[in-house]
Amino acid sequence: MTTIKNPHSFHIPVMGLAYTIDTPIKVAQFGIDSVISIVDDELIEKMHAFYSEKFELPYKEISKKVLDYRAERITAYLNTVDKIVKQKYEGFCAELANSQKALNNFIEMLPKVSDFRKGLQFYASSPFDKTNEIRSFLTKHFRPGAIDVNIMTKVDKANYSNDDVLPFCYNDAHASLRGFAHSGLESSVVLSAGMNPSLYNYLAEFPDFFPDESGKLKKKVILKVSDFRSALIQSKFLAKKGIWVSEYRIESGLNCGGHAFATNGLLLGPILEEFKQQRQELINSAYELWIKELEQKQAFIPKEPLEVKITVQGGVGTAVEHQFLLEYYKTDSVGWGSPFLLVPEATTTDVATRKLLIEATEEDFYKSNISPLGVPFNTVKGTTNDYIKSNRIEQNKAGSSCPKKLLALHNEYDEKGICTASRKYQKRKLFELEQCKHAISETDYKEKHDTIVVKSCLCVGLANSAYMENDIQIKGEEQGVVICPGPNMVYFDKEVCLYDMVRHIYGYSSVLQNANRPNMFIKELKLYINYLKEQLSFEGDMPAIQLKKWSVFKDNLLAGINYYEKLFCDNDFFEEQEKILSKLEYYRIQMKNIQLN
Repeated sequence: MTTIKNPHSFHIPVMGLAYTIDTPIKVAQFGIDSVISIVDDELIEKMHAFYSEKFELPYKEISKKVLDYRAERITAYLNTVDKIVKQKYEGFCAELANSQKALNNFIEMLPKVSDFRKGLQFYASSPFDKTNEIRSFLTKHFRPGAIDVNIMTKVDKANYSNDDVLPFCYNDAHASLRGFAHSGLESSVVLSAGMNPSLYNYLAEFPDFFPDESGKLKKKVILKVSDFRSALIQSKFLAKKGIWVSEYRIESGLNCGGHAFATNGLLLGPILEEFKQQRQELINSAYELWIKELEQKQAFIPKEPLEVKITVQGGVGTAVEHQFLLEYYKTDSVGWGSPFLLVPEATTTDVATRKLLIEATEEDFYKSNISPLGVPFNTVKGTTNDYIKSNRIEQNKAGSSCPKKLLALHNEYDEKGICTASRKYQKRKLFELEQCKHAISETDYKEKHDTIVVKSCLCVGLANSAYMENDIQIKGEEQGVVICPGPNMVYFDKEVCLYDMVRHIYGYSSVLQNANRPNMFIKELKLYINYLKEQLSFEGDMPAIQLKKWSVFKDNLLAGINYYEKLFCDNDFFEEQEKILSKLEYYRIQMKNIQLN
């Protein structure tokens, strides 16, 4: 079985609900892998109608009256995306075979060291009458980028038919998984935000996640993880169900977009080092459990472990950092997310939000409390959602109408679930606060009030950009746009075409104008130290268990500084080596000055 190697060493991760909702349609013909969020079936249905009309494909609306409408909408959209991608890929291959200019441009978008690039260069430098040979070469060595999908495992509330709870398979994440499983895609599902045992068990109900008689997986599983221990636990759990993990996607805990799941002080470099050193152990431990379960299921048993990729994302911004992650840590691909928000050819960001991102300063990008999940959420000040939300608060109409209820996970007032960003929830909480207003200080009252009303409707805010950019009518209450860039976004300050961004990644040229951008590892270290200081400022007198927690956190950060000091002393990969070492010493002194009560 011959596998066509991906021509690129980067991928575009999922961003929000809307920002990569159609990215494969835009970039897959160039061989670029990307990820679609498949949680919001309403957005997916709208985009299905939009692209069916644009590419003159048959479309039939899937009504909410259909029992399994969520899964069916997802299946239909993914099949349409697949059809469009294959159509655009065929057209692009024909263009490469017939146009010297197109061929040369594509060559300039490929990594400098690449057998595939060398092959194309041979044809580009030959007399241009080799149309059939080029087509044959492309067929053997080039495929469209993967149409991968993302499911945030925590977004899995139960659903109802009138007042009757539906079986668990109709839960949001379960229905999303079923929609992907029933599609014709040969790609991967990225499971993010931690382990959901029920959802993981459900994977085993779909044959495409098991190897066929040639040992091939039609559909694969990618785990987004923050450390090695989490990867080991989750991979073993899945292996016992007969599910093979084909990729571990390591993401920085704080130097990333969207929800920020901080580790216990473990930094990205040491985490990658552990994966590098124990990669084979991770594979072997899962393989032993996996083949036992396949034997129980009387399924085909591969004689050796299937391919396992280790990829990384979060804060990368230069070609040097990109190449270092590939070469030193032996990663298979590097995720570039936030910078692509300024590439209209790759993502779906409305004009006003792109302008906001371009003009934002470092102080504008911040870790907020706006997420109803109660997890820190990276965003930027000045969004239209901020403006609309503030106006409602001033008019004593705090909260959202909550039309989608994807994050209605709170059961305090409603067994069906209620979202903490909803008007229903905030009205109730604000009423309760008023009842005890006389018993607390004005400062405490304001703090509690702000904690209630800060929540934003992510379900609508993270989807609206796709509607606005494609002139699709937005129904219901105005919510504006929520955007979720990582802290790295501040160093990218202009709109960029896809060609230039890809060449930036591979080091042919640079789209960065800010010469003061810190190394990605140093930036993450700073974010973690600031996070520790923030958390300690809230703690006051700590019980023993909290003291132990933050002591471990501090020790891990100090160990990370020691690791980086040795790493940068032993490697001359980075030109700013002395500057990095100076920063490490500066942060070591800061850490030693942090006192735990």
